[in-house]
Amino acid sequence: MTSNTRAWLLFTGWLLTGACCLLALLTALSVGIFILPIAVAGTVALATRRDTWRGLPGLLSGASLPLFLLAYLDRHGPGTYCTTSANAGSCTDGLLDPWLLLAAGLLVLVAGPALFLRIRRQSVHSPAPSPSE
Repeated sequence: MTSNTRAWLLFTGWLLTGACCLLALLTALSVGIFILPIAVAGTVALATRRDTWRGLPGLLSGASLPLFLLAYLDRHGPGTYCTTSANAGSCTDGLLDPWLLLAAGLLVLVAGPALFLRIRRQSVHSPAPSPSE
């Protein structure tokens, strides 16, 4: 496997781990306790590998996935959204502005690969350390 492929796989692994971590945090009072072991296992698996720090910006991008989910769930917001059917009606109060969530998700999603590529570019152009005597 080439170094480039390995680096992007590490980035993807950290991205998925970051998504699980934030999703576990956001849903701590419901299903978060079931997602947390997956996040911990991913963190341990990646943190014990060699040179995984190169993919760490994936954690930042991973935070965008739950933000996109929240934007989708609040797509009828902000405020109150009511639905009616032949038998009944229901209202949902307190919906967030989905455009703000979408913008935050896109910002975080783009920031991860930008930081990743910047770190890779700096590590390629930096001189090799001289052996100590």
